[in-house]
Amino acid sequence: MAHIDYFFSTTSPYAYLAGTRLEEVAAKHGASITYKPVDTSGLFARTGGTPPNERHASRLEMRAQELTRQSKKRGLPITLQPAFWPTNRAPAAYAIIAAQNAGGGDLGKLTHSILRAVWAEDKDIAQDDVVRSCLSAAGFDPSLADSGLLTGAETYAANLEEAVSRGVFGVPFYITDNDQRFWGQDRIEDLDLHLAGKL
Repeated sequence: MAHIDYFFSTTSPYAYLAGTRLEEVAAKHGASITYKPVDTSGLFARTGGTPPNERHASRLEMRAQELTRQSKKRGLPITLQPAFWPTNRAPAAYAIIAAQNAGGGDLGKLTHSILRAVWAEDKDIAQDDVVRSCLSAAGFDPSLADSGLLTGAETYAANLEEAVSRGVFGVPFYITDNDQRFWGQDRIEDLDLHLAGKL
């Protein structure tokens, strides 16, 4: 069975704009997914990236235009200046890690609901009640927001190390079991073609 390691940030607008297309592609090809939330501040620092707040104005203007276009293209509403961005990514990341370890719910739905909370609903994913609501809506026990914090922190740190060692430098980033790498939500179609044996 094919497998995809999915590296993403719980505050990435591009991971939000991926919607549930990764899950649809994986289901189409019978592929499994391991969700690997990462700290993009650490990732950028380690791989030569620049955080948005340190980018030149022309890059920020282009980013705003591109996010608007992709939002329309994907049919996903987006707020270009969310009320709670940036925010602490860790609580939501730990919840995703705990949910993945616990099983029993829909990880794709959980991940997308957390991202939607930031980019379309002006909610603060650093708050327990927001994370609990996302867990519950995706079929997980909301108490996972309070459990496994040490394991979550350790896994979150390990995900960053793994990302750097495997050539990840931005998010969302998809790596197949034969080490084919795809960066960006606009490469999900290429991932689909690759899994179909056409790329």
